[in-house]
Amino acid sequence: MWKKLFGKPPIRVWVIKQVDDGLLHLCGEGHIEPGSKRARESVLTGLQDGTYQGAVALADNGLVLNARLFAALVPHDGLHLDADGLAHWQGRVWRTSQVPQRCWTYEGALIARATTQGPLDLVSSEDVSGIRRRASGEGQTASTRLQFGAADELEGEAEFAERWRRHQEGASAEAPASSPEASDSERQTERRHGDQ
Repeated sequence: MWKKLFGKPPIRVWVIKQVDDGLLHLCGEGHIEPGSKRARESVLTGLQDGTYQGAVALADNGLVLNARLFAALVPHDGLHLDADGLAHWQGRVWRTSQVPQRCWTYEGALIARATTQGPLDLVSSEDVSGIRRRASGEGQTASTRLQFGAADELEGEAEFAERWRRHQEGASAEAPASSPEASDSERQTERRHGDQ
């Protein structure tokens, strides 16, 4: 009777943000709420195959995120955490690094840093080494010649001046000489528009 009244309980999962060699970046526990019995079976199959696509609610605060943000969603009974913070998953023992909430939606690589509690207590953070490398100028060739202008500039100043001079000469050659008749017709047009 209770199952009919409240429905099936949500599927509990472990949310893994990134898998490194011997290290799991673990967001913590989450749950998936399928709508029907058929959907529940489909979700369980997708979780086992690693093909689940959809929403997952994280247990810490109920934040609902898309499964594509995570490397793996493991059914709760598929991963075991021991007292030392080591994870037993896929027949292996993994070190774990706790992923803080600010990194849950980060789509780049994560790195693990030791906390003051000891070497087994790791916390994940964003890997910004590529940004630092670009900012510090590593890998860039030093130029001794300073050049102003557009990076895709096609012609130098002298070439531009010559082209502009030819353009100006062509424009003055094409301009018709003013005649007295033309100026009379222009005056008549101005009078008509001025009268209106």
